Amino acid sequence: MADEAARAELLRLRASIDNIDAALIFLLAERFRATQQVGHLKADHEMPASDPSREEQQVARLRALAVEAHLDPEFAEKWFNFVVAEVIRHHTEAAGGA
Repeated sequence: MADEAARAELLRLRASIDNIDAALIFLLAERFRATQQVGHLKADHEMPASDPSREEQQVARLRALAVEAHLDPEFAEKWFNFVVAEVIRHHTEAAGGA
């Protein structure tokens, strides 16, 4: 009986994780749609693909949010840096670079 209850709980938890993963994918897609618009705006106005000052502010903000959310701030920063690298790549492409 305990094994059956544990399996049911595992399935419930995994379904929750699957839903969260799906939500994250859709949120990332929405984020990239917004940053794509930023990239086109920057390209149209010959602005640099990256903005180190903005990125630094965002890292500080996201690290604070991570602490508040009981998430490792180092992980939050690594995630942000990974996403920003992809955004900058898109911005560079929009500007005609490679």
